[in-house]
Amino acid sequence: MLGLNKKDTTLMIVVACLALFAPFILNPFPEGSAMAQFNAGYPDLMQRFVIFGIFAIGFNILFGLTGYLSFGHAAFLGIGSYSVVWMYKLLDYNVIWGLPLAIITSGLFALVIGYVSLRRSGIYFSILTLAFAQMSFNLAYSVLTPITNGETGLQVYTNDPQVLLGANEATSPHLFGIVMNNSAKLNVGPWEFTFNNGYYFCAIILMVVFYLAIRIFRSPFGMMLRAIKSNQTRLNYTGLNPRPYALAAFVISGMYAGLAGGLMAAMDPLAGAERMQWTASGEVVLMTILGGTGTLIGPVLGAGFIKYFENIFSKINDSILHNWFAFLPDGLEDFVVFLIHPFIGKGWHLTLGILFMLVVIFLPGGLVEGGQRIKRAISRKKDTDTDSASTEPAE
Repeated sequence: MLGLNKKDTTLMIVVACLALFAPFILNPFPEGSAMAQFNAGYPDLMQRFVIFGIFAIGFNILFGLTGYLSFGHAAFLGIGSYSVVWMYKLLDYNVIWGLPLAIITSGLFALVIGYVSLRRSGIYFSILTLAFAQMSFNLAYSVLTPITNGETGLQVYTNDPQVLLGANEATSPHLFGIVMNNSAKLNVGPWEFTFNNGYYFCAIILMVVFYLAIRIFRSPFGMMLRAIKSNQTRLNYTGLNPRPYALAAFVISGMYAGLAGGLMAAMDPLAGAERMQWTASGEVVLMTILGGTGTLIGPVLGAGFIKYFENIFSKINDSILHNWFAFLPDGLEDFVVFLIHPFIGKGWHLTLGILFMLVVIFLPGGLVEGGQRIKRAISRKKDTDTDSASTEPAE
């Protein structure tokens, strides 16, 4: 299907099902129940799962295939956001104008930054990308205030030109009249499911860019990138220059990041310099490693895992814990809450850090390796049961 082999087609179908049925999958617990705290099927969080999934897929094309570790990809995320908001200010709120500009602008910036940074490799490359990202952050925060609006952030005002804005046109991001923040709710017994226009718009784009990532991974270009990661010195001995290939991967990765930043502005018409900070670059590195570096679906899983912890575990507080353990005697209840308190709320980073260490130590291939081990264990058990059945004496 679409030039994919059977395995990749199955993977594409799995991603499509996860994206399309996310409102159901992410709301397993009834509203009002004690476990509803762990539901993640509300629009803002689902959009973040998808947008950061796109960001991580693009980063994985660079890091997973070539082995070049960039600490500056948040710069392209911010550039994409600024590009889309400027289109809102100049034209209208239709997201169709801003997203292509976000991809092109971030690609051009990636071409310049990559051309300079790829003159070095290893830790020197990483430091160069980090330096460029921090320079971009500081420029956006202070020097380029007329373009970025500094620390306040770039947003749309009533006196902006918006030359294409019609009399009856929506005054929030939309796609030819389909407003991004509009939602429809479905109540099934005690469950409530939310279907959001913006989420499905992002989900369709995720499926498109995931398909493109598969084609890149399976292409001769992808094989060249793997050769760069495997042994660049041997590749040089063959007479091939690896730098153009690495630069192309860097630009493609930057364009993915720009698209993700543009989608962030498409969901919320605001762009700020904080999206370009080094912490955002570090976050996408964690997403990729946690999910599985060099795998196709790993970065998407890693992005969802980290964003889930950031938005769900950070909201658990002592009062929620007391409600959960109210069945215990008072002294024991307070003791249990005391033990768990450091790992929830503002301490969610501690929980995430422990889980990240466990994954790195026991699952070097990330969450994807964990899934593969479970699959192999199930297959072995089935084979064992089949062999046992075949060796039983006939009565």
